[in-house]
Amino acid sequence: MPDRSDPFDSITELFERLSRQLETAARSWETEMDVRDGGRSRFDFSMTQSSPSLDLADEGSEFVVTVDVPGYDTEDLEIRLSGETLSIRGEREHEAEQGGADEQYIRRERAVQSFNRQLQLPDPVEVDDVSATVNNGILTVRLPKREPSDESTSIDID
Repeated sequence: MPDRSDPFDSITELFERLSRQLETAARSWETEMDVRDGGRSRFDFSMTQSSPSLDLADEGSEFVVTVDVPGYDTEDLEIRLSGETLSIRGEREHEAEQGGADEQYIRRERAVQSFNRQLQLPDPVEVDDVSATVNNGILTVRLPKREPSDESTSIDID
């Protein structure tokens, strides 16, 4: 009897491809939502814990970003500013096990956790004056606004 292919192989392949496309679309939607209005996406197809809550406030001379990061130490967090996009990443691992290898957990949910948030700022900021602090599980990033300049620059035409 000749070898026949499994009729479900093509269906399985189709579902895997669809799943990858949905994950890509969800990431795109999340980034677009964050960039467009500083909001959080309602689309979360990932199997991991959701990103921490984030607030962006305009306090006149500066923007203040506040992020809930309970359990994260300062060395667990990375903050980057690229143009007008603020990126905040965090990764933490559970503490080393105490009590030896024979200790058995009834339930263990605290493991490696990470997040990555990107936020488009409405206006340019003074990169050299940005500051960040963590206090009681709350990360506060202060981003002083760049003063508008009346200077004009001549641009040569080729």
